Amino acid sequence: MQRGVWILAALALSGCMSLDRGAGQVSRFTIGPADNQTQSTIIADLQARRSILPPDSPYARISAPVLAAASRPAEAELRGARLRAEAASKNWLPKVGPNISLNSLSEIVSQLVVEQMLFDNGHRKAERAFARADVEIAAVTMVEDTNDRILTALGLYLDAMKARDRAVVESRTLADMEQFEWIMAERVRGGVSDSSDLHVLRQKLAEIRSTLAAQQEAEATAFAELNAMSDGPLDDVSGLTDLPLGDPAARSLDVLRAEAEKERDIASARMERAGLLPALTAGGTLGQNGSGIGLNLSSDRLLGLGTGDSLDATETARDAAARRVAQAEEDSARRLNRLHAQLAALSRQEREAQDLAGRAKVNLDLFQRQYKAGQRQVMDVVGVYETFATRQAASIDLKYERARTQLEIARHLGLLAEGSRI
Repeated sequence: MQRGVWILAALALSGCMSLDRGAGQVSRFTIGPADNQTQSTIIADLQARRSILPPDSPYARISAPVLAAASRPAEAELRGARLRAEAASKNWLPKVGPNISLNSLSEIVSQLVVEQMLFDNGHRKAERAFARADVEIAAVTMVEDTNDRILTALGLYLDAMKARDRAVVESRTLADMEQFEWIMAERVRGGVSDSSDLHVLRQKLAEIRSTLAAQQEAEATAFAELNAMSDGPLDDVSGLTDLPLGDPAARSLDVLRAEAEKERDIASARMERAGLLPALTAGGTLGQNGSGIGLNLSSDRLLGLGTGDSLDATETARDAAARRVAQAEEDSARRLNRLHAQLAALSRQEREAQDLAGRAKVNLDLFQRQYKAGQRQVMDVVGVYETFATRQAASIDLKYERARTQLEIARHLGLLAEGSRI
């Protein structure tokens, strides 16, 4: 009963301190759990993000099973950070513990010690702010990992689709070149053409077969790696989706991380500053030899001539953290502008490549009509056909490069996954 009275007295003392609203005071009502009730703007921003992947698109069919198979180590880190923040939210409560010592090597003395911090220059409040910032950083890390995983999976899917389209072009080119090779072989057999042209055609056929095999292997490899990331086979997925780039005012994940790290750095500086100044505690003991209560004024460090400079140094942490956020915003804006400019350039180049492929097809049809009319040689048609196949391949490469750039922009803004689901 007597021990219970001591504990209740310490709790009442901590509650009564709410009458004074001092900045460095440890109070249940001023800087206790109430400062954990405010919603983090960073976490709210992360939760409000919407995926720009259309629900019925091939991209969504890839991302859903890939996320379902994720091990999500960042989730465990976030859970640990939340538990640490919950523990820190109770640091305003008094501390109770036993004190057992051996007296004169003959008698064991046990005491119950109760200690309540009355004034700590904001140290425990900074501890709670530090723990909350850790939760925000862990949340940003989890969103980054999720978006990175989706980007990796969709990158593999684009590699597979690009290889498949290239294989279709190479297969068509191979069939047409085999027809040219048969015509040339008949002309050589009839003594109309030179055998050197036939050797050149067969060399071109060997190169086309090698390229076709490489594209088929690239497709199989990309799908094999993609299936390893997923909880089910994805070989039947095909097609592309033109993505909207989302809200242009959305802040990038790099900026959100910098803001969370700023709050943690400021809290760390406040903890360091509080450690340089004395703190006031109330404590009491209850044991076999009686009980007592008193106040204690202590400091983790002794005061010296350099204490003032040390205090000034901790105050610069806020300015340094704000500068890091400004630098992160500048770097993010530069990267976004570069990606948008690259996307515009790729879109223009893709249109030009399609136009050039169309003109090459018109030129090829003209040469084939002239060849049938006896006005062109087989090798003339072969050369024009090679140009047409090259233009087709270039158009395919630019199409998938543009799609990849869209995904990189979405990943930078954290828009590849639903924030509420993460």
